[in-house]
Amino acid sequence: MIIPPYLKEGDTVAIVCTARKISKKELDPAIKLLTHWGLKVKLGDTVGKEYHQFGGTDVQRAEDFQEMLDDKEVQAIWCARGGYGTVRMIDEVNFSSIETNPKWIIGYSDPTVLHCHIHNLGVATIHGQMCLEIENKTEATRDTLKNILFGNYDAIKFASDFKLNRTGHAKGQLIGGNLSVLSSILGSKSTIKTEGKILFLEDLDEYLYHIDRMVHNIKRNGFFKNLAGLVIGGLTDMHDNTSPFGQSAEEIIANAVKEFNFPVCFNFPAGHSKDNRALIFGAETELIVTKDNVVLKTEA
Repeated sequence: MIIPPYLKEGDTVAIVCTARKISKKELDPAIKLLTHWGLKVKLGDTVGKEYHQFGGTDVQRAEDFQEMLDDKEVQAIWCARGGYGTVRMIDEVNFSSIETNPKWIIGYSDPTVLHCHIHNLGVATIHGQMCLEIENKTEATRDTLKNILFGNYDAIKFASDFKLNRTGHAKGQLIGGNLSVLSSILGSKSTIKTEGKILFLEDLDEYLYHIDRMVHNIKRNGFFKNLAGLVIGGLTDMHDNTSPFGQSAEEIIANAVKEFNFPVCFNFPAGHSKDNRALIFGAETELIVTKDNVVLKTEA
């Protein structure tokens, strides 16, 4: 796996829309943060563009991303926001330059398709908070992103005695992202292989039966077979029908993987929550789950 070069003061971070629209004003806090870190900012043409709910047409968003991908003066590309739309433009992007000129791609949720697609090319990416509302997230959210970019990444450790955790020790590349997106891209060239890896999952605003359907979909596609470990982040704002499903989102997942023996941790501080810590997807990672604690340590 190729780890993109870490940043130094004076390097440039590009901000683009791969999905929903965003205004320059909404980006001011993120721009201020990057400037505080000693970095330069290059705004893509899609910032401020509007095509229905998207930040420009599919072609415009693909061209903007392509320009930043090929620009040798840009060291990282930060997705402005998520929502929906990245999957509509990804097949119009030529990713050949990221293999010869690797750079950090940053985002989560809808940009999960980018993480998976680029993972298959052998380049690491950053699953982390996007520009929108970064000022409203925890200090750890911002610090973990900065630490990855500048090569000072440390292990994430937190106390956890959650009853559905399964203790154990695993090593492997970390990959995954938003469950809904992972399920939706199955069968495409962006589908990931999880054998021997540590899988991270999170999701937002889903009905419990949708979670069950998607978990069983990825299970039937072999995601849990020979998996090294499973990390479950935020399962945020879940919904139920008038006739209750009968299990929480966490119980649905625990039940789906009960036949396997890899370690599992729930409530990891990443996803659609105030505490959304950055992760290096593709990097060799160690997962340790004990009865009282969880440690996720990256070797990059």
